[in-house]
Amino acid sequence: MSTSTFEQGKVNQMRIHVLPTKRFKTYAISLYIGFPLSERHVTSVALTPFVLRRGTAAYPETIRFRERLDELYGTGFGFDVYKRGDYQIVQFRMDVINDRFVHTKESLLAESFSFLGEAITKPALENGVFRAKYVDGEKETLRKRLEAIVNDKIRYAAERCIEEMCKNEPYRLHPLGNRADIAPITAESLHSSYTQWLQSACMDLYVVGDTSLQEVESLVERHFGLRRDQDATYAMRPGNIEVRDVNTVVERMEVGQGKLNMGLRTSVTYGDDDYAAALMYNGILGGYPHSKLFANVREKASLAYYASSRYDGHKGICAIQSGIEIGNYERAVQIIREQLASMQAGQISELELSQTKAMIANTLREIGDSAFETIAYYFNRELSGKERTTAQLLEQVERVTAEDIQRVAQTFQLDTIYFLRDKGE
Repeated sequence: MSTSTFEQGKVNQMRIHVLPTKRFKTYAISLYIGFPLSERHVTSVALTPFVLRRGTAAYPETIRFRERLDELYGTGFGFDVYKRGDYQIVQFRMDVINDRFVHTKESLLAESFSFLGEAITKPALENGVFRAKYVDGEKETLRKRLEAIVNDKIRYAAERCIEEMCKNEPYRLHPLGNRADIAPITAESLHSSYTQWLQSACMDLYVVGDTSLQEVESLVERHFGLRRDQDATYAMRPGNIEVRDVNTVVERMEVGQGKLNMGLRTSVTYGDDDYAAALMYNGILGGYPHSKLFANVREKASLAYYASSRYDGHKGICAIQSGIEIGNYERAVQIIREQLASMQAGQISELELSQTKAMIANTLREIGDSAFETIAYYFNRELSGKERTTAQLLEQVERVTAEDIQRVAQTFQLDTIYFLRDKGE
């Protein structure tokens, strides 16, 4: 596991993070653009990177845009859209071969920054706005992506549980937006939204590879046509919403297998000292194959086809997912509740402790083997304001006791039960 830290700078209100290293044969570049989740903007922000990938001012035709990547020795270029806390994050990625391994007149790193900067700040336009055919085509792409979620009942149930649980919070929104809001978007309205997004969003650029902070800052100044006045920073809200009554939602669709999802809230988030204990809580509850949910709901009681949990440390939410026979609903809810109660009662074995610590430790150690995983981990610092290296987190996890987990378990409160079942009586 590397103990190196990122060097940090800033250009045009874009935070720059560079990890100089000769360990990898490529440069890993990630640009995170974060914007507060809102009903008004979520769909247009989600659509924007789809349109930006179609072409630039220099390479306005999509086929030529993609050929340019081939000319850069097969440089990889892609993006993701997701949410962290109440923010919608668009992440652009480039994977560029190190200049030491090729013979080119120009630096591949510089050429790649030229490509990335233009892709984001100088897109292909017509009459001063996005090309209408690109917008229309990518609107259809986005619509299909959202429809795919409805067709995947595991994903659909997970999203619906969060939607019901956070119905009065921005977090209820899907990062890809709303299908109903796609049709009204025009080339003009999307370009206007894009301009505002570039001006006011949080921007963090990460580079891992054989370079320096000074070189990257120079490349950003040269190739990113940004003139930003606002110093945007993330303001994550603590997970301290009080749970009074458990909300139960039953939805009926044409399904053969029931999807039982439960949402828990906790006041412990990524920036807290108890974060390591919360990671252990989730791992023992449902994060791994040896967990209580898997062992008791799936294996012993044979009630579930799958049973697991996932902890969102930026929002303070733990989401339980299970697939069950529809007639087993009441019994499954009872056994899951029993596992939650056992955690609060401190019924945690030494084997559960040691196995979970080993699983988390393996994950943390593997982060240093991937440049992009390293970037993703250290981006948490900007999101949370908490400085915590992988080595420090590993040490904290190793120190967690059963009593620590029991104490943290008191903060995890069941908020919502969501059950997707068939249309029968």
